[in-house]
Amino acid sequence: QVQYVESGGGLVEPGGSVRLTCVASGFPFSNYAMSWYRQAPGKEREFVVTIGSAGRNTNYENSVKGRFTISRDNAKNTVYLQMNSLKPEDTAVYYCKATSRTYDQWGRGTQVTVSS
Repeated sequence: QVQYVESGGGLVEPGGSVRLTCVASGFPFSNYAMSWYRQAPGKEREFVVTIGSAGRNTNYENSVKGRFTISRDNAKNTVYLQMNSLKPEDTAVYYCKATSRTYDQWGRGTQVTVSS
């Protein structure tokens, strides 16, 4: 019974910041790399960033590099996404998932809307 529960999204002005939270359960969280993904209307779900199981190694999609920061707290089974300098093109539903757990059901995600 794997679950991913995303929260923290909302309406943000261009240039603003928001922090997303994902609480995972049903698997040994600290053994898995975790990733954030996003899906905008009319587009496919895309990779945003991943973080290694120990929280040190990270890999960012080029368009968010330098603006977004991923982190995790293994004691809380939680991964975060700090998003700064937001742009209208960041508007999307944001999802988290253990990177290698391809067949897990997606959570409901959290909507981030950057106003124009």
